[in-house]
Amino acid sequence: MAHPLEASTHTSPDNQQQTAVAVSDLIKTVVARNGELTILSGLNLQIKSGESAAIVGASGSGKSTLLGILAGLDQPSAGSVVLADTRIDHLDEDSRARVRGEHVGFVFQSFQLLPNLTALENVMLPLELVGRKDAFKRADDLLKRVGLDQRTDHYPRQLSGGEQQRVAIARAFAGEPDILFADEPTGNLDEKTGEKIIDLLFQVNRENGTTLVLVTHDLSLASRCDRVLHLHGGVLKEAE
Repeated sequence: MAHPLEASTHTSPDNQQQTAVAVSDLIKTVVARNGELTILSGLNLQIKSGESAAIVGASGSGKSTLLGILAGLDQPSAGSVVLADTRIDHLDEDSRARVRGEHVGFVFQSFQLLPNLTALENVMLPLELVGRKDAFKRADDLLKRVGLDQRTDHYPRQLSGGEQQRVAIARAFAGEPDILFADEPTGNLDEKTGEKIIDLLFQVNRENGTTLVLVTHDLSLASRCDRVLHLHGGVLKEAE
């Protein structure tokens, strides 16, 4: 039986050579009070399948904007975006959502759990939306995997911050994603709890071959990734 957090799509040794996410000549501008503001300026980036990459930069540097574009949650002003072998920058929202649903998982700083659903129901939801008949069993297995087998019937308000983030991680891996995007996943946690959450994310990255793209302001956390990418002045540079 497969490990509850293992995805069968990561068994090929050639998979490590594939590109999970790529952007070319990426530009993002927004209209500001004093005219047009350039947030991202001519970015080029490739992240291979199975890699872990951290995007770091000062507050307001555009890290979350870049992550949103890579994941298809936002669109660039110019340039191309390829996600899981599909060019998504010219797709409409419904089409981008289909690509995300098939290939992507998310972990956010604010957890984004539904307050009226139990931990188990929060993890089951994305599985039920795609008609998975094993939704209950897989969600239960995932919560056991992240150490919450005694908390499955608890609501988010009854869980600590670290426990809520564990539920969010279980939910993110429910659909066996090829790529996991994490936006400041420890931002609302104390240092000790945050370290445990990050250990869990990297463990899953290693065991499953899941591509991990992480936005963080924490340089010590970023240093644990295969690559560290600095975003400054709209330009992305790889750490030496």
